[in-house]
Amino acid sequence: MSRVLRVLEAGPGVTVQDLGRPGYLSVGLSRGGAVDRLAILEGAALLGQGPLATLEMAGYGGSFEAGEDMRIALAGAPMDARIDGEALQWNACYLLRAGTRLSIRGVRSGSYGYLGLGGGIETPEVLGARSAHLAAGLGRRVEEGDVLPVGTDPHLERHGLGLAVEDRFTGGPVRFVPGPQTEFFAEEEIARFCDTAFRRDPKASRMAVRLNPEGSGFASAAGLSVLSEVIVPGDIQITGDGAPYVLLAECQTTGGYPRIGSVLPSDLPKVAQAPVGAEVRFQFVRLEEALAIETRARAEHDRLAGKVAPRIRDPHEMRDLLGYQLIGGVTAGRDEES
Repeated sequence: MSRVLRVLEAGPGVTVQDLGRPGYLSVGLSRGGAVDRLAILEGAALLGQGPLATLEMAGYGGSFEAGEDMRIALAGAPMDARIDGEALQWNACYLLRAGTRLSIRGVRSGSYGYLGLGGGIETPEVLGARSAHLAAGLGRRVEEGDVLPVGTDPHLERHGLGLAVEDRFTGGPVRFVPGPQTEFFAEEEIARFCDTAFRRDPKASRMAVRLNPEGSGFASAAGLSVLSEVIVPGDIQITGDGAPYVLLAECQTTGGYPRIGSVLPSDLPKVAQAPVGAEVRFQFVRLEEALAIETRARAEHDRLAGKVAPRIRDPHEMRDLLGYQLIGGVTAGRDEES
């Protein structure tokens, strides 16, 4: 089988991810999937296909080689990417020729980069998805020497495209809504929570991100003796030392720490992508406003494909710059006028 991606080198946090496995909370399995679901959708839009299985790269990618010509899409946190040493733009799709080497190094901002492939990665499905769920023991990390099968791509000629995306890789304001345990926190405590600047702690995983407050931590009137309840990605748990943890894709399905609220799904990628030390501030919004925000965000997702356009080439990338007729249109126009 030649339609494969060979892994020549892999960073410690490279896994196969898709949109996860919804519907298994009742048996103790959280959804999992990509921590930045928007990046999966952006990569799919660049490739003109559905949201198929992709490589998620935490902080660092690796080196890869195509078994035959295939398209790639670079999405999520911008990383240093090159094909046989030639620099690539991020948020763009390219043709990766058979036998050429794709190198993806460290992130330039953010935390999680994504490598999409035309046809998607076709590792075996488990419970309806291909994503690795390390906390549940499903799948494993991608390692040097792995050979990943890639699906059929009927649009091999469609590449050289880019997608403009909003910055979600430097922290910033994050909106959250009240939950069943918000009433355990005094109004003054919630107000202080919204007025506090937090810094993303190095302690983070696909399960949760810890945020360190400037000043003292937070506590609920109920203390930590809260009945264990269902928890989902986006929930903000306040732990024993008063620091909040924002739950991500591989969080547990139940938890006993009090939750001051839950981050909106459309803002959760901003938390997941915040680099170490980035400032995050929380904004409390009412449920009605949150529903309107999420409706607009889903409409934007539906419009992603329409925002894909031929990418503007950086002259520094163009090794044969003198071979391009850059002013032909200008001179032709002047000839017609004369």
